[in-house]
Order: sequence, then C-alpha cells, then structure tokens
Amino acid sequence: MTKFFTDHQERWLTGLGLLALVGFIGWVDSFFVMWLFLGTIYIFAFYEAMKLFKLTSSSAYVWALLLWFTAYFYPNPDDLFFLIAIIFGASLAYFHNFDKRLILPFLYPASGILFFLVLYADYGIQAMFWLLVTVALTDVAAFFVGKAIGKTKFSDTSPNKTLEGVIGGVVIATLFGTYTGLYVAPFWTALIVTLLTSLASVFGDLFESYLKRDAGVKDSGDLLPGHGGILDRIDGYLFGAPMMIIALRAFL
Repeated sequence: MTKFFTDHQERWLTGLGLLALVGFIGWVDSFFVMWLFLGTIYIFAFYEAMKLFKLTSSSAYVWALLLWFTAYFYPNPDDLFFLIAIIFGASLAYFHNFDKRLILPFLYPASGILFFLVLYADYGIQAMFWLLVTVALTDVAAFFVGKAIGKTKFSDTSPNKTLEGVIGGVVIATLFGTYTGLYVAPFWTALIVTLLTSLASVFGDLFESYLKRDAGVKDSGDLLPGHGGILDRIDGYLFGAPMMIIALRAFL
C-alpha cells in the first residue's frame, strides 16, 4: 500500500490541492465565485473537447464565452444549450458552410457544466457537496474494489474497469452519498437520486474513455500533473450533475 501511494505521489498531491481549492470555494459559498470557478473549468474543458473532436474554430470559443457570460444572468442556465442548438441550426441552414461537428463541444462538456451551475443555484452548496461525494466515491471505490476482487471486464471501451469494481463503487457511493444527501432531500429521495447519479457518473467516465480512444490519446490534456486534463477529472460529473438535477426535479 505504501508503494502504491509513493508511485502515485504526484497524482495524490495534485488531488489534495484540488480538494483544498474546492473546499475553499465551498466555504466562500458565493454564486459569483462559483460561476467564476466553474467558468475556468469550463473553458479548459471546452478547449480539451475541441482537441478530442479534432475541431479548429476560433469563433467556437467566442460563442463558448458568450454562453457562460449569459449563464450568470439567465435564471435557467440549463436552457441555454437549446438556445445554442437553435442558433447553430439556423446558421447552418442559412450559411451551410461550416463544420456540423462544432455543436459537439457545446453538448459535451458545455451542457454538463451548465448543470453544475444549476445545481448550485437551485439546491445550494449542500447539493454540490452531495454530488462531489457521490461521484468521487464511485470512482475511488470502483478502483480499490476492482483491484481487490475484480475479474470480469466491464466494457471494451475501458479494459481496466471491472464489473465487480463498478458494482462496488456504486454500492459504496450510494451508501455514503445518501447520507450526504439527507441535507437536501428525505431518505428515499436521497437514496434514489444518489444511486442514479452514481450510475450516470460511471458512464460519464466511460464516455470520456471512448472519446480519448477515438482520438487516439491517453489523456484529454496535461494541465493537472498525475491526472491529465480537466476532462479526465470531471468526466463523471458531466453525466452525474445532469442526472442529479433530473432526479431531484422528478422526486423532490
């Protein structure tokens, strides 16, 4: 076990730094600070997605910045992807001279990060902590359970993931995440929301693995030492945050 931590020292130090930063943002508990923090993540993630999708367009970044600026003032930021889709469709029909794939980074990761902002605006910092605990435990517990007893491959997309690890991760995340969710929702609602969020985060991680495999790269970027890129760290959240919002709206 000591060797494991020593061999991954850079990864653990980066992780602790990120955890401290997230803890500070949560302690400040300000919509502007949260918007600024998520916006920084959003721009780096958007850049990495553009590379994964093999897209080059300076105008896409202008639209991305405009989208996030609008999200600060607009009361329902999760609506904004559909506004982008309408503008994109109308422009494509009228000009029909640009790459149709330019919509992709607005779908992933932009729409997912918009749900981060919605979760904070509608349900507060407790819901953000709930999401953090659920997705992080799903990932960490899946790794350790998979190392301990994993034998069955989960998916060809990510050969290192095992079915036993995924099940263990979801179960452990649901148990602890449900307790965290009691600050936001009653028990049965917290249980269902946590379970759905945990399951969604598994496939968020798998989807980013698919994108990297399709692009022929190991990591989405190199911004975070020992971790890779921003997308490598938030992939589970990009599916988990929308699922948590959908589930809370359905059951709360």
